[in-house]
Amino acid sequence: MKIIYIHQYFCTPEEGGAIRSYYLAKGMVDAGIDVEMITAHNKNFYDLKIIEGIRVHYLPIAYQQEWGFIKRVGAFLKFVIHAKRIVKKISRPDYLYITSTPLTTGLIGLWAKRKMALPYIFEVRDLWPDAPIEVGAIRNPVLKSLLYSLEKRIYQHALKCIALSPGIANSMRKKTDTPITIVPNIADTSYFSPNQKCDNQLDRYGLKNQFTIIYSGAIGEVNAVHEFVDLANHAQKGKKPFQFVIVGKGSTLEKMKAYASRLALSNLVFFDFGDKEKVRQLLDLSDMAFISFKHLPVLKTNSPNKFFDALAAGKAILINHKGWLYELCKTHQVGLLYQHKNPDKVLSEIEALIQNETILIYQKNARFLAEKYFSRDLAIKKLLHTIDSTKFPLDSSSDGACIQIA
Repeated sequence: MKIIYIHQYFCTPEEGGAIRSYYLAKGMVDAGIDVEMITAHNKNFYDLKIIEGIRVHYLPIAYQQEWGFIKRVGAFLKFVIHAKRIVKKISRPDYLYITSTPLTTGLIGLWAKRKMALPYIFEVRDLWPDAPIEVGAIRNPVLKSLLYSLEKRIYQHALKCIALSPGIANSMRKKTDTPITIVPNIADTSYFSPNQKCDNQLDRYGLKNQFTIIYSGAIGEVNAVHEFVDLANHAQKGKKPFQFVIVGKGSTLEKMKAYASRLALSNLVFFDFGDKEKVRQLLDLSDMAFISFKHLPVLKTNSPNKFFDALAAGKAILINHKGWLYELCKTHQVGLLYQHKNPDKVLSEIEALIQNETILIYQKNARFLAEKYFSRDLAIKKLLHTIDSTKFPLDSSSDGACIQIA
């Protein structure tokens, strides 16, 4: 079997960032599938690399998250044009496996089905156009209508669809009768593991040996990182012995640094974005992970990497919205809800967890949740079964895990 995997933002562990596609593509290769990955990079030339058996085609299409909406859309459309050319050059596959965002990657699938009679499987990581519309990036009613029509058409013409969360799947089912499978994001339980704090590592990063809450990941308008800074401010005012860490990059990073500077926070440390190893080391030095998004309904369906990394590392969770992830935390005793209008309340709740050592139970439960429902092996098994249920049957334990989160 041969699959062309299309992901505009494919990353490897060495590069950092979202590496779900790396693990899924590698899982396909390990299962005997020939995989060609089409992606983009910020260099001015085409490149081809063989990575863990994956043939990766890098297209010269620059992109920065900090760009304005129009410029980013231009990069999305340019990728579609260049990706079509590569698809035509590669020997014919059995399927295209296309992941969004952006939604425009679905145009490649529609084109391939119409022009080449190629079936495609479409993976939805975030709901588009709901997300940019709710954020306010798209206001024109005609454009909204066109994008919703495109979204529905992409789903309807797909052979199968993959959703990363129950909320995403439920939204998709209102627009199509195409079969939809939930394959959540991956908790990398072989790379991250619960570890004790090490004095040498604390010294290396200039951190104190005290209760530490970390935010790792994108720092943009939709991530509500200012709520984390507010929490650090209230902790400092209340003389709480807590330490706060931010590691990431994005369009509002400098604004957050300036905000923290104005508040004169001595308990908050910023670290530059790094590879996955840096994230692991900083998670090892932390006790709790902060997961946040702007308070919009569509963002409650998200399946962010930072949440699953934290589970794998055995960290308690502090989450700022009542989406499906909070329900998981609540059901499995993994974390707390952060009510941004009452930071002092959650600080008191965290103190209580520490004093009665319930925090240790939360951390243990986090790792258990990662292993039982969100391991890399389980995600790969679910995906392979979706691609070909006859060749890749699910065992009873995998099927059970599927049912629990659906």
